[in-house]
Amino acid sequence: MAQRAVSIQDIARAAGVSHATVSRALHDSRLISSGTRGKIQRLARNMGYTPNAVAQSLKRQHTKAIGLVVTSIADPFVGPVVRGIEEVAHRSNMSVFLSASYNDPARERAVIETFHRRRVDGIIGAAAQISGRYAYQLAHTAVPTVLINQQGEKTSALLHSVNIDDYLGARLAVEHLVGLGHRSIGYLGAGNRPRSNRRRLAGYRDALEAAGIKPRKTWCRISAPERRFHTEDVADGRSLLPDLLDAGITAVFCYNDMIAIGALLSCRDRKMRVPLQLSVVGFDDIETAQYVTPPLTTIRQPRLQLGQMAMEMLLGLLEGRPVGNHVVPPELIRRGSTAAPRNCEKIGDCPKRTFSRPILSIG
Repeated sequence: MAQRAVSIQDIARAAGVSHATVSRALHDSRLISSGTRGKIQRLARNMGYTPNAVAQSLKRQHTKAIGLVVTSIADPFVGPVVRGIEEVAHRSNMSVFLSASYNDPARERAVIETFHRRRVDGIIGAAAQISGRYAYQLAHTAVPTVLINQQGEKTSALLHSVNIDDYLGARLAVEHLVGLGHRSIGYLGAGNRPRSNRRRLAGYRDALEAAGIKPRKTWCRISAPERRFHTEDVADGRSLLPDLLDAGITAVFCYNDMIAIGALLSCRDRKMRVPLQLSVVGFDDIETAQYVTPPLTTIRQPRLQLGQMAMEMLLGLLEGRPVGNHVVPPELIRRGSTAAPRNCEKIGDCPKRTFSRPILSIG
C-alpha cells in the first residue's frame, strides 16, 4: 500500500497546535512568533511534508506554470530555445509544460486549449502558426501568449512575439556569396514555415537585385507545405538540389541547416566537391553545422537568447508591465562550405561588396 502524504493536520497534531497556526507558520506569517514558526517549519521538514501545488494554485488563482508549444522535440533548433525559457522560468520558480504540434495547426490549437484547461499562467509558442480569428481570440483571453519566430500571418498587432530578422539573415547570406564572386545563386526553401520562408526568400531576391543580378525562377525550389516533421528537411535538401544544379548555380542559400546538410549529401551523391564546385550556406547554426564536412557556413540565430527573451516578456505580461515585441539580428558565421567560384582564380577577379552587418568568422 502506498504511504499517505503528510498533511497540515498531521503536523498540527504532532506540534499540539491548530491547523491555522501550522498553515500560517508554513507561509512564514508574522502573526506567529519566530520561535513557533521555526519549530513548526523544522517539524514539517522532518516529517517530509510537501505542499499541495494544485490546492495552492486554486487558492491563489495562479499555477506558477506555463505551457510551451514546439514544433517537434526532434527539431535541432528547439533545444537551446527550451533551455533559455527554462532558465528564466526556474529563477521565477515556475514550471514549464512542454508539448509538440508537429507543424499541424489543428494540433497546435488543441495543445493550447489543453493548456488553458490546465490553468497555466501563460503560453509560449515556438514557430507557432497562430493567425486570423484564433489569434484574435487568444489575444483577448486572460492567459498571455508570446510567440517565438511566429509563422502565422498578421499576428504582430495581436500577440506578443520575439522573432529573428529573417530578411536580414537572408541578405547577409547572399551578400556573402556575392562578395565571393558568385553570380548564379540558388535558394532552397521550406514550404511548411510560410512566414519565415517568405521573408528569407524576399531577402534572397533583394540581395541579388541589389548586386545587379536578376533572380531566375529555375534557381528556387521550395519543399511541400504539408511536411510535418523536421527530419524531412534533410531529405528535401537532398532531393531538391539537383534541379538547381541543372540550372547552373554555383552557390545555394538554404532555409535552414538541415536542408543545407541535405544539399551537402546531394553533392556527395554526385561526387561534387564543396566549396570548390558549389558553395552552400545554411540558417540557424545548429550544433551539427560545425561538424559536417565541410563545416557549414550559416546564419546564426541566438536560440538561447530567443528563449530567454520570450520568457522574460511573458513574466512582464504576468506582472502587468508594458512589454514590446523584439526582432533579433542574426550573424553570418563563415566556415568551410563557401569559397570563390572556379572562375575567380584570383582574389582581384572577384567583386568586393559591403555587408549589412559585421561578419563573425569561426575556424
